[in-house]
Amino acid sequence: MRTRWAPRVPISPSSTGPRERRGTHSLTRTHPPGEWKWRGVAERLREQGVAASPIAERDGRLTLDFEDPERQRLALMDDGGKGDEPTPWERSPVPAEYQVRGLGPVVMSVPNLQSTDKVLTRVMNLRPVREYPHPENARHTVHVYEMGQGGPHAELHVAVQPGLPAARLGAGGVHHIAFRTPNEEEYHAWAERLWEFGIQNSGEIDRYYFRSLYFREPNGILFEIATDGPGFAVDEDPATLGEKVVLPPFLEPQRDKIVANLQPI
Repeated sequence: MRTRWAPRVPISPSSTGPRERRGTHSLTRTHPPGEWKWRGVAERLREQGVAASPIAERDGRLTLDFEDPERQRLALMDDGGKGDEPTPWERSPVPAEYQVRGLGPVVMSVPNLQSTDKVLTRVMNLRPVREYPHPENARHTVHVYEMGQGGPHAELHVAVQPGLPAARLGAGGVHHIAFRTPNEEEYHAWAERLWEFGIQNSGEIDRYYFRSLYFREPNGILFEIATDGPGFAVDEDPATLGEKVVLPPFLEPQRDKIVANLQPI
């Protein structure tokens, strides 16, 4: 069975609800990779009023940390061309060389690594490959795990941070991380594997656009295993994806309520 990153990291956006309380037992930072022209990227962020940290080398890669208006922690990372083949969006106002290429390493924080390591390596088949000091506190270590063929787009970074308070999910926080599995055959096999290891989970769930499994690793962080298909083109033209609000059938009865709570992007 294979796992790779899924391009889904659901956040908790809200301009009126309580903010996330940062801490451990949480997903802490997401890295969209690319081969960045750093001066241009930094200038664009400043033009948009985005506060960003100085460009720094982290884990051998140039990285620029910043936060969005909801205070979700993000970082642009130079992947050296080792990620997935880029697919530029021709209608984007952002030049192709500056566009986000995909979703790179996700950082999660745990107070203790041992039990989480067992799930990552024995259950999910991830491989520990290296370590580096945490950029905010060198006494804490970040452990890098990879899957599949490896590379920046197939890594999970686990920061071990004992002594931090537990995070509380809120606006700007990351709800869960999704791992992708290529087809339904392997998806069913993952469901069986979780039960074989005695891991409590949601059971198979049909999300219309994909099929999902949810479970919590030992430090309480929510994981999802999701199929690639059927995909978001099952009910609209791929050329116009994102131009209007499209809902799966099971949410259509709530359309008015959902649309009324959406904020302009």
